[in-house]
Amino acid sequence: MRLASIILGVAALLCAAGCSGDGEASKPAGKPPVPVEVLKVRPTDLETGIEVTGTLAPKHEASVKSEYAGIVAEVFVDQWVRVAKGQPLARLDVREPQVLVNKAGAAVEAARAQLLQAQVAQERAEREHQRLVNLKQSGLATQQNLDEAATERQASDARRAAAEAQLKVAQDELAHAKTRMGKAMIVAPFDGVVAFRGVSPGDLVGEAGSNKVMFRVVDPKLLELTVNVPSMEMAALALGQPLSFTTDAFPGQTFDGRVMFINPTVNEADRSVKVVAEVPNPDEKLKGGLFVKGRIVTGKRHGVLLAPRAALTAWDVAQGSGELWVVENDRAVRRTVKLGQASGERVEVAGGLDPGERIVVRGGFNLRPSDPVKIIQESEG
Repeated sequence: MRLASIILGVAALLCAAGCSGDGEASKPAGKPPVPVEVLKVRPTDLETGIEVTGTLAPKHEASVKSEYAGIVAEVFVDQWVRVAKGQPLARLDVREPQVLVNKAGAAVEAARAQLLQAQVAQERAEREHQRLVNLKQSGLATQQNLDEAATERQASDARRAAAEAQLKVAQDELAHAKTRMGKAMIVAPFDGVVAFRGVSPGDLVGEAGSNKVMFRVVDPKLLELTVNVPSMEMAALALGQPLSFTTDAFPGQTFDGRVMFINPTVNEADRSVKVVAEVPNPDEKLKGGLFVKGRIVTGKRHGVLLAPRAALTAWDVAQGSGELWVVENDRAVRRTVKLGQASGERVEVAGGLDPGERIVVRGGFNLRPSDPVKIIQESEG
């Protein structure tokens, strides 16, 4: 009897344990929602453009050399100084060209004296001829006398013309000598800065076969950016298009330029087109030689959906497709989308996504398909 009571008690305890809590302990717990940040995509405007890289260089730069051989007598400027157009940079020894100028000047004076003599002789011959004409009319001179006077008048005219030509030659020689001596003064070709000085007093410059640079002058207020654009994108290029670029020398700052030249031929080596943009630099912050990354703006499109690059879990550039997470009914759905043009940190979603849908921009690395999600922050863009 006692054994039966024990068995009944144990059975009651097992029943109580199995039936307590309505079976909650036997059910496995579900995965908690994954916290994510989402972006509700909205149609927006997209500037289309061509990504480019290149190096800045001064638009106006001159390597100043001497046009004739000579010894440097004086140097008036040093490196990094600002100069104005026509400002003297250096002077060559002018003793030899001065002698040539003096000699040419003396030749001019001699030619003037010869011309004066020829003019006097011409006037005398003209008077004599006129006198004989009058005498011939009175019968006091023969025809032979008149012919000889006419011949002498013609000869005096020729001598005067020769003297005038000789004076012109002498004057040209003097002008040439003065020009040559004037070139002994080396001057700045335009307003700018002396970026390089390569001579000192006593140096020989301008000798035959020498490419010695005396000074290099640059204008830092206007720069050029030369880039190569793939020929497949050249149809979108046009003169006057704006260009914006950045450089590691000034993090976070953007600079602007404008397309001023498009090469009419394609480089056969890499099938690219050379494009040159002008970059105003009034504060001279930018320097020639800086490497930059930029974008030529070729147009604007409306009603475009954009997604942050960080939202993409996969991106096949060659196929123009990618994957991202979309929130549907509070669950994560992996979506394959068609991608278009990239614009900075955003990329165009050309297909597979509708306006107003929510895409995961942060927290997606923890997601699996159909995982529940908890939106902790939502933005629009």
